[in-house]
Amino acid sequence: MLFYFLSTVSPISLTEISWFQGEDFKKEALRYHKIIIFTDADVDGAHIRTLLLTFFFRYQRALFGGGYIYVGVPHLYKVERGKQAYYCYDEADLKRLQSSFPPNASYNIQRFKGLGEMMPLQLWETTLDPERRLLKQLVVEDAAEANVVFSSLMGARVDVRKELIQKSSGMINLDHLDI
Repeated sequence: MLFYFLSTVSPISLTEISWFQGEDFKKEALRYHKIIIFTDADVDGAHIRTLLLTFFFRYQRALFGGGYIYVGVPHLYKVERGKQAYYCYDEADLKRLQSSFPPNASYNIQRFKGLGEMMPLQLWETTLDPERRLLKQLVVEDAAEANVVFSSLMGARVDVRKELIQKSSGMINLDHLDI
């Protein structure tokens, strides 16, 4: 299994992926059967994740078809109440937890700025431990549609991206934006 942290990436870790050097995809030659992308839980992390997914989609699309691409979902908040620690993935998760506490309850909330902020034990418990982590396997159901979306969002044509944003802007829930 390959854990790929952008903040600690080195040329050595990229050469671990043999096809990066231009070799064709061969399922039997895979050294890792899970490529897990962990990025911070903020908009910058989402952008980095999008760039990595675009790279894999453009250059090794078969990894999606084989079910080898995963996204790790990091916690955004840690809540400490007494000696008990709780972890929340997002604002909605945090609000649900807070509503489960008595009205006068005392607790501390820590918002993680990124994976690099966590102590090693915290990172293991929340993100790396196979028993506790949340992974989402990514598959492409419609390659043609996915290609249009990747080309529109990540391509060089600004006019196509602008039109897509204008058409889709009505579907955006402003509460979900990290602004």
